Amino acid sequence: MNPESTADERGVLNLGHLLDAAGIDPATVLAIRHTSRPGGLPARHVATPAEVFDYTRSQAFSPSSPPLWLLFWADGGTRSRLLWAYENHGAISEPDAIGERMFDLRPSQALSVFNDRLVVEWTGGAINWSRRGAAAASFPVVEIADPAAVPFPGYDRVLLTYGEMRDVVNDLRYAAWQTALEAVHGVYLISDKRTGKQYVGKADGGQRILGRWKDYASTGHGGDKGLVEIVGADATHRDDFVFSILRVFGPSTPQAEILEAESHYKQALLTRHWGYNHN
Repeated sequence: MNPESTADERGVLNLGHLLDAAGIDPATVLAIRHTSRPGGLPARHVATPAEVFDYTRSQAFSPSSPPLWLLFWADGGTRSRLLWAYENHGAISEPDAIGERMFDLRPSQALSVFNDRLVVEWTGGAINWSRRGAAAASFPVVEIADPAAVPFPGYDRVLLTYGEMRDVVNDLRYAAWQTALEAVHGVYLISDKRTGKQYVGKADGGQRILGRWKDYASTGHGGDKGLVEIVGADATHRDDFVFSILRVFGPSTPQAEILEAESHYKQALLTRHWGYNHN
């Protein structure tokens, strides 16, 4: 009987269940467990992502090491907390004097919803610092913490990619953002990283900026003629959009004042001539 079957019979949620739900084959997984130690990584709360990356990419693994590395940090006893994942694109050096190779690691979104939230029990006898495949899949899940709330930075500091904007209007972690965006009308800017063109829009409906941006999250173009043409030709183009806020207005502001501000920014930024505004 394999470890995953045993876990199922006991009704224990394990890492294998999460991998299966994410469509990840356990055979492609290598779980790595880091701890703070003299001469190695500093304490977790001061270790930078760059330090963790440099420490992780030099390993005494074979060139055929699994393509997905899940990085955990010791969280007391055998508890281990997921930090993030890397895609392994293979060894890029020969073994050094102590047998370590450099690996081409790249950030991965695998299980990213559980980053810094998932805690597993690092089982299997002695706490080896790495486990592969079924051995890693059998780790019991002991905690999945609630997502940390993301504070609202202020209207003048909003700068979001399309993917980030979708999270802001839909994810409970961004409750403070949603409250702030629903409280005001506004004039906003969408910049296109692919072409450098811009679009100026206004939000003066019932849910104000939040409601208007939900339209973009749903369709990618919000029904704006210039953006419909772009996204209609290539749906992935929306991923190059960056959202920011130019000016906000209180809920009782006359629509004529908001319309006048929108027109001003279209003129100032030349978005009718060089951008995506058609009126």
